[in-house]
Amino acid sequence: MILEIAIIEVVPGKEAEFEKAFAEAGPLFQRAKGCRSMEIQRSIEFPSRYRLVVGWETIEDHMVGFRESEDFQAWRALVGPYFAQPPQVEHAKVAVKNF
Repeated sequence: MILEIAIIEVVPGKEAEFEKAFAEAGPLFQRAKGCRSMEIQRSIEFPSRYRLVVGWETIEDHMVGFRESEDFQAWRALVGPYFAQPPQVEHAKVAVKNF
């Protein structure tokens, strides 16, 4: 599995609205080919910073299948207004898993 990890800085004071929009966006990812999981994690030290973590079967499922879809446009329409700056996105895979 490939993990999409995005650092999202939200406009301060808009965190609750962002989280609500994120929850509404769940079905957009759930129906995407190859999408296996999706969550956001909120920073404790920096409460306007989130980490989006999405599990994909392949990078192509994310970068082509989802990013080029109408559902991606709907996702950005829901959550984009709360971004303080464009998200920083990278992909990762497990190199070593101990337990």
